[in-house]
Amino acid sequence: MRRLDRLTVAGLACLALLTALALAGAAGLGGDPDAIAGPRLRPPGPGWWLGTDNLGRSVLPRVLEGVGTTLLLSSAAVLVTAALSVTLGIVAGYRGGWLNELVMRVVEVLYSFPAIVLAILVAAVLGPGRTAALAAIVLVTIPLMTRLVRAAAAAVSQRDYVTSAVISGARLPRVLARHVLPNVAGTVAVQGTYALSVGIAVEGGLSFLGFGVQPPQASLGVLIQQGGTYMIAAPWLILGPGVVLVAAILAINVVGDGLRDRLEPREARSLT
Repeated sequence: MRRLDRLTVAGLACLALLTALALAGAAGLGGDPDAIAGPRLRPPGPGWWLGTDNLGRSVLPRVLEGVGTTLLLSSAAVLVTAALSVTLGIVAGYRGGWLNELVMRVVEVLYSFPAIVLAILVAAVLGPGRTAALAAIVLVTIPLMTRLVRAAAAAVSQRDYVTSAVISGARLPRVLARHVLPNVAGTVAVQGTYALSVGIAVEGGLSFLGFGVQPPQASLGVLIQQGGTYMIAAPWLILGPGVVLVAAILAINVVGDGLRDRLEPREARSLT
């Protein structure tokens, strides 16, 4: 547990650093991401610490802007996912019957699609841009969270304190809000972290394929896509956003593992 706690703290520290970088980019502390800073395709050095791109723009402020764009889109999408999943999962798990079957069948249809295929389908319908990326992340992340929240709510609804509340005459909204929701909050928190990491990967993939955030706006996926053209001549263009993307996903998953072991200890796995 001590080792796990250290990993969780390290993950939280990494996320705090990424958030600080995103805020610094939003405040313009890294400079203007669209300004010409020097010659084209210059390697990292004084004046452009992550090098310059094919237009002579400094890569550092563009990475800062990209971190903010990716985190903001992914976080907003996960909040929408959490709200929908909690509502659908709790109601379906508590009430059961035809409502449960309807919710689960829709969720299983969405879950059957590969994530990137579903994301591209959404982008094809809505058109490339932030809205498509947001909707794609929601549709990709909502099936698993809804299924797990539904399972947790179904288990909680069989407990004695819920039965006592129903017998005492408590209304359905009160039962769900006071007795069911607090007892599935751990599941929502853990799955929210995993959904955030999936959301970052989906946004990066969509933008890399040209269906997500559109230039001149920067996101990590856009920067990786643009840097891939000059991978041999200017590898620093893809190195910066690539390292940040991997670090963000890894840190979020480490934090999710730590939350799982603390909030859902019965789910912990042992080698013995």
